[in-house]
Amino acid sequence: MPFVGLKEGFKASDAWLREATQVDGMSRHNSQVVNFFARQMMDSMAPSNWPTTNPEVIKKAHETGGESLRAGFKRLLEDVAEQRAAKNETSAHSGSLQPLTFEIGKDVAVTPGKVVYRNHLIELIQYLPTTSKVYPEPVLIVPSCIMKYYILDLSPSNSMVRYLVGKGHTVFVVSWRNPDASDRDLKMQDYLRLGVMEAMAAVKERTKAARIHSLGYCLGGTFLAIVAAALGRKSRGVERRVPNRRRSEDLPDMPELASVTLLAAQTDFSEPGEMGVFIDDDQIKTLRQKMDSTGYLSGRAMASSFQFLNSRDLVWSRSTRRYLLGQDEVDFDMMSWNADVTRLPARMHSEYLSSLFLNNALAAGQYRVAGETVALMDINAPMLVVGTARDHVSPWRSVYKIHLQTDTQVTFILAAGGHNAGIVSEPGRPRRSYQIACAEHGQGWVDPDQWVASAPLREGSWWEAMHTWLHDRSGKPVAPPAIDPANVLCDAPGEYVMVRYAD
Repeated sequence: MPFVGLKEGFKASDAWLREATQVDGMSRHNSQVVNFFARQMMDSMAPSNWPTTNPEVIKKAHETGGESLRAGFKRLLEDVAEQRAAKNETSAHSGSLQPLTFEIGKDVAVTPGKVVYRNHLIELIQYLPTTSKVYPEPVLIVPSCIMKYYILDLSPSNSMVRYLVGKGHTVFVVSWRNPDASDRDLKMQDYLRLGVMEAMAAVKERTKAARIHSLGYCLGGTFLAIVAAALGRKSRGVERRVPNRRRSEDLPDMPELASVTLLAAQTDFSEPGEMGVFIDDDQIKTLRQKMDSTGYLSGRAMASSFQFLNSRDLVWSRSTRRYLLGQDEVDFDMMSWNADVTRLPARMHSEYLSSLFLNNALAAGQYRVAGETVALMDINAPMLVVGTARDHVSPWRSVYKIHLQTDTQVTFILAAGGHNAGIVSEPGRPRRSYQIACAEHGQGWVDPDQWVASAPLREGSWWEAMHTWLHDRSGKPVAPPAIDPANVLCDAPGEYVMVRYAD
């Protein structure tokens, strides 16, 4: 059949190009860049992307009398017109925004709660209990500031927050402020102190809990790991002051960490996967020049980068379905959340890329908090670390390197799915599975491929394993902590999550 020949010819061309781009003498980064863009080129030329070489498209057009192609072309024209209108609105600074399909506080982010603390950078949401008894250790969730927090509180059926509350946990969530040009000078240290440390201190003050469970997602997990290391250093009385550097003010009064859970969060950036394609000195210089004029990295720029990383699924497969097969897209809560983009302050983003991505300062024990260096080896709480099998943002093998950096008990989970869908993996969702194994103290290094080969595979949601893990490290359930009306600023989902920008 001709389509078989097209397929085999494309596969042969792809293999030839992969081999041709293996050039001796190139740096590791440049080799990665060449390979990445070679793959992008081949993906764009795949026979499935063209109407005359995709048998499914031809069959559909024949069955519908060409209606599928007409409908697809109509959608293409609509999308082009919409993109032009959005570009013109942004250029005119009109601030016009398309409404989200799933409304915040009505369709998503609906778990009942109260905003009990607010500073310039965060709102802290405390969720109302649904059980007569709760574990004495509250759970503080630190999502990434690159995303709106309600990725973990989507529709009631797939809300991690609602799941944990229903299991008897007192849950707090950090809701990051969406910055504007006036926030250009916010630093990484501000995000650590105002975002994580003050949230921990507020949880302790609001609940009187001496110990808390902490959970960080993506960049929020990186922030949490840094703060956990600083707390571990402090509890051990270790001081590693940088010579001739003035000590910063004392850290807030934070609780002891009963556990640290990291979801798709990198702590070693030596192998950041395809994200590294976009990060080198020249590209950071270009980014800084752009951010100098705006004061922030726009959410659209970040969204485009993430889309580029997974172009096969997010660009080409989507285009085939929409424009060649004429299929309507079925909107759902995560797609609506994905359109609700956020910004990052210029200085914070520049420091993040330079210190962590380029210099890998955290893994090297060279990152500073409050004027003193911290090392992940200082984390003294048990850790649950989750990677996802198809993660283009935080590759799971990179996440797995936490085993090399810490001296505490680490339980590792490898979940099916990608960076978002693998984390939002509620019980009852079909075709979900995960592997889990615990590295005991003194066990020694197990490389990731060996770990995958030996860790048991379980069907279902890893959320259930997370709850069991938290349960085993929690005290005897008690009456839920009361929420002091004097601390209540407004109802969840709060005000910061509502802030949206056209760019």
